[in-house]
Amino acid sequence: MTDPAQQQAAAQRIAAIPTRFPAPMGWWVMFLFALCLLALFFVSVAVLFARGPGIWGNNIPVGWGFPISNYIWWLGIGHAGTLISAMLLLVGQQWRNSLNRFAEAMTLFAVMCAGLYPILHLGRPWRFYWMAPYPSTMGIWPQFRSPLTWDFFAVLTYLIVSVLFWYIGIVPDLAAARDRAEKRRWQIFFGLGALGWRGSAAHWHRWQQSYRLTAAIAVPLVVSVHSEISLLMAAGPVPGWVSTVFPPYFVLGAAFSGFAVVSMLTLWLRAMLKLGALVTPRHLNMLGILLLATGLMTAYGYLAEVFTAAWSGGREAETMWDRFVGPYAWSYWGAVVFNFVPLQALWWARVRTSPIALFLIGLSVAVGMWLERYMLLVSSLYRDWLESSEGLFRPTFWDWSLYAGTLGLFLTCFLLFIRFLPVISAFEVREEAQEALDG
Repeated sequence: MTDPAQQQAAAQRIAAIPTRFPAPMGWWVMFLFALCLLALFFVSVAVLFARGPGIWGNNIPVGWGFPISNYIWWLGIGHAGTLISAMLLLVGQQWRNSLNRFAEAMTLFAVMCAGLYPILHLGRPWRFYWMAPYPSTMGIWPQFRSPLTWDFFAVLTYLIVSVLFWYIGIVPDLAAARDRAEKRRWQIFFGLGALGWRGSAAHWHRWQQSYRLTAAIAVPLVVSVHSEISLLMAAGPVPGWVSTVFPPYFVLGAAFSGFAVVSMLTLWLRAMLKLGALVTPRHLNMLGILLLATGLMTAYGYLAEVFTAAWSGGREAETMWDRFVGPYAWSYWGAVVFNFVPLQALWWARVRTSPIALFLIGLSVAVGMWLERYMLLVSSLYRDWLESSEGLFRPTFWDWSLYAGTLGLFLTCFLLFIRFLPVISAFEVREEAQEALDG
């Protein structure tokens, strides 16, 4: 375990990162790459607005293609930030202090990328506010018994709570950065964000109350958001989706993919910003354990899905067999291989604490979970109830370009965050170190 004095020194260095960034060259290289992808995003959206959703590969019967599969994938990635920060805060696990800040930021940007897809998927995206439950001029309200309406409430609530949770947590560090800033522009920038924080006993009391209350609200939202997304599929008559295992299956899969991306970001920031004193082998070991645990739970969902299909027979069994040997078998077996084969190496502590191994396993899981979302949608939709309605889905260039563009949007936002805001909760790290010294 890292020496508490070293932790305190590292926390001081973290608080000074915005004004004295330690890796300007590496940051600029990544930022320029992210800007190129972001430019591709704007081009893809401009072409979409000019020519309509027909530029995508969506067709009949596969009306849900890349936009919805990527929507589910991005939302799943965002869940790990809430679990690491909010749930571990409530149970008093202090090792979260070195990870929670950028994990929460990851949640915000991932949910933002996810929320764009349903809007862009609309034929008239400028009318997206019609999805909101407001009384229209014709007095028509949304169908509140529909999962589509639940989706609007769940995702919007999750985004609002995530923003509040992240912002409440960062206020003390913004005040510390304001007090240490030497240039006037940094003092103004951090001073506006700190909202007059002075660190008084009353401020800390109210802060702890609001921080824990928001965490208590955020944790159930992790379950509700992805459970509701699964009901968009499970509530319909489409073979391959009619399964009661979908809600827990989706929630665990979301946490699985989210922990994978958190592991990748952790290792990247640890190397770029030289955070070895704060992100220790213990943190890597815990991330590896969480990734292994959620992966095994997700694997159980795969087995339960196969058992349910075999037990049900009929079209359910046909759809599962089609996933094994049909035209989209590559996506099913790709998901199995990428998600669960490299994962087994995490049974060994030596692998869990190896930065390169853990990064590669996280990358494999992120790819595998994307293949899973794609497989679940396309392999069930391309064969309709009528043989005359069957048709393969083939993504176009604009499908791929929009997906790459959202990666650029995520990276751009995340890189701006680590450049201009405290990337680790310095005050919580100092408190943990001080408690270790006093104890």
